[in-house]
Amino acid sequence: MLPKNRAAIVGAGIGGSVTAVELAARGVDVVLLERAAAPGGKMREVPVNGARIDGGPTVFTMRWVFEEVLDNAGTSLDAELNLERAEVIARHAWSDTERLDLFADLQRSADAVASLAGPDEGRRFLAFSEDARAIYRTLKGPFISGSRTNPIGLTRRVGPGGIGGLINIKPFATMWKALSAHFRDPRLRQLFGRYAAYAGSSPYLAPATLMLIDHVEQEGVWLVDGGMHQLAAMLARVAARHGADIRYGAEVAEVLTERGRARGVRLADGERIDAAAVVLNTDSNAPAAGLLGRQVVRAAPPTTPPQRSLSAITWNLHAKTDGFPLMRHSVFFSTDYPAEFEDIFRRRRLPREPTVYICAQDRGARLEPAQNTAPAGPERLLVLVNAPPTGDTHPFDRREIEQCEACTFDLLQRCGLRVERSPENTQVTTPAQFERLFPATGGALYGRASHGWQASFSRPGARSKVPGLYLAGGSTHPGAGVPMAALSGRQAAASLLSDLVSTKR
Repeated sequence: MLPKNRAAIVGAGIGGSVTAVELAARGVDVVLLERAAAPGGKMREVPVNGARIDGGPTVFTMRWVFEEVLDNAGTSLDAELNLERAEVIARHAWSDTERLDLFADLQRSADAVASLAGPDEGRRFLAFSEDARAIYRTLKGPFISGSRTNPIGLTRRVGPGGIGGLINIKPFATMWKALSAHFRDPRLRQLFGRYAAYAGSSPYLAPATLMLIDHVEQEGVWLVDGGMHQLAAMLARVAARHGADIRYGAEVAEVLTERGRARGVRLADGERIDAAAVVLNTDSNAPAAGLLGRQVVRAAPPTTPPQRSLSAITWNLHAKTDGFPLMRHSVFFSTDYPAEFEDIFRRRRLPREPTVYICAQDRGARLEPAQNTAPAGPERLLVLVNAPPTGDTHPFDRREIEQCEACTFDLLQRCGLRVERSPENTQVTTPAQFERLFPATGGALYGRASHGWQASFSRPGARSKVPGLYLAGGSTHPGAGVPMAALSGRQAAASLLSDLVSTKR
């Protein structure tokens, strides 16, 4: 007999885990199926030389999203995790003498910008931040927290008085064009253009709307004690506390349907799990690629290779460092930013000189030296450079990786950072490996790229085209990133609950 109140969730990434918490806390019989050995999806841990190192998202923002999820589950973020607000959002470097810290305090950041690039640029930074704040406030309720919509629907949600606000979000200007109007110093355009990469996109193609990330960071960047994977583990723990049945090593081979409606799943080992509804926390392209059975290929529109977002090459290291004073988050910029994105998105090759991001997991985010000095022994590092999402068609051979590695660590050394590397203390992940971890993506880590003004409306919403089948995760609305994936999970849960009530009636 079909369980009338059971939901099967495929994937224990952030979107699926939040869906599980929301549903289980409301009495739904939840079975959460994850083919890996632990929750998190892209928010994974990588074992290196006896250390466990974050291998995915490393920045925790929009705390209010998780506060609301946990409040609905009868607990709180402070009760479940140890968090510290970062005083320094990130440290940036262009050479061994050019550095800039951005702070949680806006005026302090403006003073730092003025010190690097002059007082006029400091004032322009404040104007830029005000623009970012206005964009965020315009979109937070009707788009970021709301269900998927189209441009006309967004206009209606904002209301007649908000038309001016919609114009001011600069949907038709590229991020680079908007930044060029704000800043004269090319280093600042490069720095704030990086926000496009946070959504897996090129600043030369992405809309200026993504400037809102500046305000998101100003609202607070938080450090999670034990690493970001603890957030995923916490969500799984809370879901289980409310009765969710979480099964690891459970690979879903097919979504089952009956009369065109999702009715459960079949596992790779042949086991059938019946359910009244199914939530896919996979990449939205997985059903279109036929990875979940022929009956659900129409669930969401396919993502073509040219539409894919950035992939990455990452080095997880447990190694000693010297020289450059790393913060928890540090960025080292290439000397030719246009060429970097030309290589990735047009030529579909590894950048000849990549921009490098480092998360130093054992460092703090305060200016006091005691909070940020390197450990006496090895420290945990995630080193990341952007790469093309061609992991399903290109093998990324050893020679290519070694060449990219040489360029990456040469740039770090020019900026003053030395890292003691060896094969024993290093784990490399390429786009081809990301494709194996997250099939039907080519290794793309953010779903579709946010290129063009319509890109934000092209992501599928929570309700798929197959009744009873719902979508969650960073490839769905409202977009990529940890809090956005969580919001997608909330949307999936809300849609499913609403439809269950309607079905019962």
